[in-house]
Amino acid sequence: MIRNLLFTVSILILIGFSSCNKTKEKTESGQVSEIPTIPEVFEGDTTSIEIKKKPEDFIPKGYVPFDTIKGDFNKDGLEDCILIIKGTDKSKIIQHEYRGELDRNRRGIIALLNKNGGYELAAKNYSCFSSENEEGGVYYAPELDLEIKNGKLYINYAHGRYGYWSYTFRYQNSDFELIGYDASSNHGPIVLTETSINFLTRKKIVNQNVNENTYDGDEIFEKTETKISKNKLLKLSEIKDFDELEFSEE
Repeated sequence: MIRNLLFTVSILILIGFSSCNKTKEKTESGQVSEIPTIPEVFEGDTTSIEIKKKPEDFIPKGYVPFDTIKGDFNKDGLEDCILIIKGTDKSKIIQHEYRGELDRNRRGIIALLNKNGGYELAAKNYSCFSSENEEGGVYYAPELDLEIKNGKLYINYAHGRYGYWSYTFRYQNSDFELIGYDASSNHGPIVLTETSINFLTRKKIVNQNVNENTYDGDEIFEKTETKISKNKLLKLSEIKDFDELEFSEE
């Protein structure tokens, strides 16, 4: 009887030990499944947009202000600013045989957005314009003039009796993109050709005066329409030299 009792107690101890182990395993399993998942942390864009109080604060070392144009080019109702700057490299100052001392440093452009009491950089190109003292051949060098009108930037060149040409830019995609070109080639008061390019439609229109030898103002134009090559819109910040711009046809 005592032997049976001892056997029964042993069985109960074994059952209890086994039950404790299963409970422990179950508890540990539950603890593992309850460990919280750490969410992924994505860093946001930490690029800070620099705001400066005065337009002149954006002029880099080695340049001086040359001209300032005001107007709203992003259509937010605030007056934005265009700075024309000029290099100060002394090696670019020459002595001309007939014209004396000439500063041949190139000019550039800095476009600034008005941010209510400060300015933010919109686009820049420090050397896309030639010097105002370049040679003009038998005539003076073309005169550079900029204008902001109807939300667009116009870069105009006037060449007196030889005509003019003009580039139309629109502020978009964080830069100024070239959307239009207009030019007139003249011989004194007589218009020889008129050229207009729409880079959005890729349409080029040339009006050729077939009565160019007249001096009574009776020009007779023949219109030719072609397509220019399909390219992405040219950005102001990417133009190396306005004097070398060419637009090829298909």
